[in-house]
Amino acid sequence: MKRNRLPRQTRQTPDFDELIRLANGLGHSCCRNEDAHWEARLARRIDHLLEDGDEATLTAALDHLYAAKGPAYDALAEMIETRCESRPAVAPAAAKNVPAAAFSPPGTSLVLFNAPLLAWSRYAIPFGSISAAVLASLRVQLQAHVFAEGVQLALADYLFSPDQLPQSYCETAQLAGRLGECAMHGRDLNLDPAQLPETASFLSDTRYLLGVAAVASGAALFRWQEDDAGSERGEVLRRWQTQGGEALRPLLPGCASELLLPQSYHTACRNADRSSRPYSLRASVSYLGSMLDIAANQLRAVIAPFYEQQLEEYRIGFTLQNSNQVIHGVVWALLDAEDDNTDIPAQIETLLREIGIGEILQLDHRLPLEYCDDCGSPLYPDPEGEPVHAEMPEDQIEVLPRHLH
Repeated sequence: MKRNRLPRQTRQTPDFDELIRLANGLGHSCCRNEDAHWEARLARRIDHLLEDGDEATLTAALDHLYAAKGPAYDALAEMIETRCESRPAVAPAAAKNVPAAAFSPPGTSLVLFNAPLLAWSRYAIPFGSISAAVLASLRVQLQAHVFAEGVQLALADYLFSPDQLPQSYCETAQLAGRLGECAMHGRDLNLDPAQLPETASFLSDTRYLLGVAAVASGAALFRWQEDDAGSERGEVLRRWQTQGGEALRPLLPGCASELLLPQSYHTACRNADRSSRPYSLRASVSYLGSMLDIAANQLRAVIAPFYEQQLEEYRIGFTLQNSNQVIHGVVWALLDAEDDNTDIPAQIETLLREIGIGEILQLDHRLPLEYCDDCGSPLYPDPEGEPVHAEMPEDQIEVLPRHLH
């Protein structure tokens, strides 16, 4: 979930001006007491815009502050994310025809969380509705191994692909609100698959389990906040990967998968984006090894930067060492503040050497950000520095997804 923003013309409004003023105040705050003052006022303004669905004002303010290159941009971005994914629970008196016993106690906070997983398969990676039995098993494992004692959960009964996640701050807040209502009523959120977008098929991709956690204000939310032995993040992740992996197994037939640490929504999305890049490289090498019955050291990898107006991403083309034909490819997307000044090729090369690739080429010249006119797949660099379509050898062609996400 990259925070780099493209410049665009913005229309100033009173809400826009007030967001800029409050964000600058928070960004230049000198103490925690001043922080609290600006945060409270900024939170109220953002909540108002989210409730009105005014995405344009939020993004316009972020664009303006990003161009100004000061501390206010990060202050505003963090506060918008916080207000999308966490809020106080609605008081029982505010609901109609619902017994008070159905609600969490007063002083409860609701936090939207995300439990991502990475997967790859020679077949289509599943997504879609989760049965009641599997959902109940997942809740048990989350409460036992990830969340602190006393935290109550409401889950969405759907395994999301990246294309099906909320695409804006307002949509994220709306989903958090729907899940929050379910948490207050002690039930899970039932989603209609027909209302969610179609998604493309990739060899390696991310899936997301979303939910809301209800926790007493000020109390521990995650297991690693508790003082018990064995509650460190690494141990929490290990237990979730073991037990949660078993609970998710019915949803992922024919897939290799790796569960990531469940966290608050936006943090988990960013960590999944970052983890998916090395995972895709490893998955690609495993896929080629299984398809062609070869070892990693029999492969060559070609790394090249791809540009539009600016550096957009790196792409890695794979060939056999005795051939210049690109047989597969991986896109390495830029994240956060990564740009031309970040030594990403060295990171990619280090990882490829760890995987055991026999030969690695780094291309210095810029390649255009091009895609196949027929199928839309990215074009990958070959050893001669040309962007080409990745094609498996003729005797290995099958009906498979054509590239790694």
